[in-house]
Amino acid sequence: MPVLPPEIARRRTFAIISHPDAGKTTLTEKFLLFGGAIQMAGQVRAKGEARRTRSDFMKMEQDRGISVSASAMSFEFGQYLFNLVDTPGHSDFSEDTYRTLTAVDAAIMVIDGAKGVESQTRKLFEVCRLRDLPILTFCNKMDRESRDTFEIIDEIQENLAIDVAPASWPIGMGRDFIGAYDLLHDRLEIMDRADRNKVAESIKITGLDDPKLADHIPAEQLEKLREELEMARELLPAFDRKAFLEGHLTPIWFGSAINSFGVKELMSGIGEYGPQPQPQNASERQISPDEKPVTGFVFKVQANMDPKHRDRVAFVRLASGHFERGMKLLHVRSKKPMAVSNPVLFLAADRELAEEAWAGDIIGIPNHGQLRIGDALTEGETLRFTGIPSFAPELLQTVRAGDPMKAKHLEKALMQFAEEGAAKVFKPMIGSGFIVGVVGALQFEVLASRIEIEYGLPVRFESSQFTSARWVAGPKDKVEAFANANKGHMAQDHDGDLVYLTRLQWDIDRVQRDHPELKLTGTKEMMV
Repeated sequence: MPVLPPEIARRRTFAIISHPDAGKTTLTEKFLLFGGAIQMAGQVRAKGEARRTRSDFMKMEQDRGISVSASAMSFEFGQYLFNLVDTPGHSDFSEDTYRTLTAVDAAIMVIDGAKGVESQTRKLFEVCRLRDLPILTFCNKMDRESRDTFEIIDEIQENLAIDVAPASWPIGMGRDFIGAYDLLHDRLEIMDRADRNKVAESIKITGLDDPKLADHIPAEQLEKLREELEMARELLPAFDRKAFLEGHLTPIWFGSAINSFGVKELMSGIGEYGPQPQPQNASERQISPDEKPVTGFVFKVQANMDPKHRDRVAFVRLASGHFERGMKLLHVRSKKPMAVSNPVLFLAADRELAEEAWAGDIIGIPNHGQLRIGDALTEGETLRFTGIPSFAPELLQTVRAGDPMKAKHLEKALMQFAEEGAAKVFKPMIGSGFIVGVVGALQFEVLASRIEIEYGLPVRFESSQFTSARWVAGPKDKVEAFANANKGHMAQDHDGDLVYLTRLQWDIDRVQRDHPELKLTGTKEMMV
């Protein structure tokens, strides 16, 4: 790696991933609290005067107590600047999460101490594997009854095939949980149960034989701690930064996010050991973060963040350079220059104008639909970033407006969501109406509620005769002949690409047998 300028080298860009309800959003809140970005942490299920969480800003997220869309935040911590992306855990929103992982350099995997590795954790982990992302693990909810520490570590090693090095070791659990022993710095961290918003106190000690330990830990727990640590040091690998950055080893911290315990250690861990902004891959070449010209790519588009304005914000990950407000950048897909006059930095729903940003930062660019997922912005060079996937939907339904006179408005709303990447919208060649495809069933409810709240259109989804969609690629004349022969099955997506809608897997196999020169694909790279 080249030596990066200090402004770039101090940046850490990472995402938080986990199974639903392991405590991602709560952990995000505490990060903001320790970074001094907010004065009091909000809760996902806030009662009365208790502050709501910052990262769940959509109305539906607040009603259900779940995160639906990924949100980005930037804040300072010590000498570092953290760019953090909170992702939805429910598998119904996995596509948003997959795309988010293309824009970060590391991931924090949150695990529930009582449940261990769950199905969704495993899926997300495989995506990190594809990209060789370094992973830090945080075992949450240690203040409730949880499983044996060795059992949790074993399960991670077996299920995810990665080495685990303990960075801290819990002392007791559930009601008896009093804190953790920091193995990287030989410190004792004591949890204060009384005040949830306070930072834990840490006591500097020298090794495990220090007599000061007995003042803070009951005798039997101390004996157990010494025994367990001796076993851990023999059986588990020590932390090795090189193996961690290559994605073969994950350090694990134990704590309780809602009691603010273990969070600060995790944050210093990201700062000390986490990766600096990494080179990004484009189809032409690799882009190193220390290059002078500014480059970046859109990995997410969020429409109507502020319901009062019909606005759209494109989330852009800067891959290189030093960006300043008012710069003219080339929008590669349309080959037009774009003056970026009001870029924003996020603190969840509060936005501030960004005067400058460096490689590794995530900024938002408000626009009227010019920017789409996968677009590249450069200072004149033609680049195409690779690896931002678009998945074929697994559930298809037709959509109709409750009021037939409003069909035109519905078309506009659907196009907006298609460009945001919230759903795939297909227009069949024969017949009217639209077919909407999503990855998970909960997305239909989210779409219906958002169309109603943001556009004032009641809509109904009806079951469609088709079950899956595949993009068609091949020589132009062959594709056209095939499309004319199967008009009832063909549709176009919002980019105008041809899509073959099917009822059965048999249909797909038949096409591949009868038309060997055509390719039916289940993913489409979001490319210019």
